[in-house]
Amino acid sequence: MNTEAKTSILLVEDEENLHEALKLNLELEGYEVTSAYDGNKALQAVQAEYFDLIILDIMLPEIDGITALESIRVQNNNVPVLILSAKNNSADKILGLKKGADDYLTKPFNLEELLLRIQKLIEKNKRLLDKDTVGDTYSFGRNHIDFKAQEARTKSGERIQLSKKETMLLKLLIENKNDVVPREKILQTVWGYNVYPTTRTIDNFILNFRKYFEEDSRNPRYFHSVRGVGYKYSE
Repeated sequence: MNTEAKTSILLVEDEENLHEALKLNLELEGYEVTSAYDGNKALQAVQAEYFDLIILDIMLPEIDGITALESIRVQNNNVPVLILSAKNNSADKILGLKKGADDYLTKPFNLEELLLRIQKLIEKNKRLLDKDTVGDTYSFGRNHIDFKAQEARTKSGERIQLSKKETMLLKLLIENKNDVVPREKILQTVWGYNVYPTTRTIDNFILNFRKYFEEDSRNPRYFHSVRGVGYKYSE
């Protein structure tokens, strides 16, 4: 049985007939589609869920597409965004790309072309997310981790059996050494959730890592929480 999570797309388009037609075609391609019909709802959806791609119309009620795009990028959210626009002049296209869109398609468009562009953006993003992986084992300080065996040897020489999620989280943090990994990325990569549980879930894992691996868990050297953003492993 294939339990792999479906690729999720946020479709932001206020024209109902076009919205329904696009949604149907995207679902036929195997994508999971979340709908938003105005800029406000789009931003709420982005706050609540992880998406592999956003299809964003420019002319929207409440908040227009460009303003919504700016808000998404200000939050350091690098989700690929494909803009749909009825405006065909190059100034609008340049503005959209300047504000952080990854691609731009003018209406009316060819459905086949849209689906190809979507596929390309999603594949490119997945390649970027797959960072250089660490090997099967990793040592830091007097600690040693065997990712394959899901086992760690701590500073005191104690052997600890790690859960699958602990192993995945350790690997993700170590592969992004000295960089803050956003909680959204952690929950998507390790838990595979689309809708997020609370940050407490990750906090508990970080507390465990400090207990296992830090000389002084109150003053951590390796495992750090960056309030409101994410978590970081540093040496």
